[in-house]
Amino acid sequence: MEALLGKKIGMTQVFDEKGKVTPVTVLRVGPCYVLKVIQQEKNNYYALQVGFEERKAKGLTRAELKFFEKIGVKPLRYIRELRVKPEEINNYKVRDSLSIEIFKETNYVDVQGNSLGKGFQGGMKRWGWKGGPQSHGSMSHRRSGSIGSSTNPGRVLKGRHMPGRMGNQKVTVKNLRIISMDKEKNLLLVKGAVPGAENNLLVVKKSRKQPEVKK
Repeated sequence: MEALLGKKIGMTQVFDEKGKVTPVTVLRVGPCYVLKVIQQEKNNYYALQVGFEERKAKGLTRAELKFFEKIGVKPLRYIRELRVKPEEINNYKVRDSLSIEIFKETNYVDVQGNSLGKGFQGGMKRWGWKGGPQSHGSMSHRRSGSIGSSTNPGRVLKGRHMPGRMGNQKVTVKNLRIISMDKEKNLLLVKGAVPGAENNLLVVKKSRKQPEVKK
């Protein structure tokens, strides 16, 4: 297994033997439960449908309750598909529990999540425009100005930087070094920041290119 679902708990700092401080993000990773094994013959790819974080049955529909009852696991809040190598798909069965143990021999992880949403923003904040003249009488301090020629091509080209919604996009931060791991509490401490706010859902993956651990 290459990845697990988790949540961002918050940020703190740790000290090593020499007194050097390291900023870390605390992640609660797993346990995840296998809800379905997806194989290539039917779906043209190999993956596991996994669930994360128990929830109350009160807010679920009858169909959702029957789904979890049939599998034999408690209702779960998040359900996602995680890809698996073809040669390893037969190692997993429905109701299997996947824990933070899969990262015990890993030094670096990639963390994927939605970035902070910042609402509708102008071009200067969203794209870092320089802006117009700031002198008295200028009518274009922060305006967009011209966005294209009139005759040729006679339209606004795709990809033009404009005001709009900022943030709340899928972001992956790669090669975050694992500082420590608490297997009993399912906590993972990684160096640096991860996308999103506290309690944001994350996908924690083993880094494909494992750098050498810096001493």
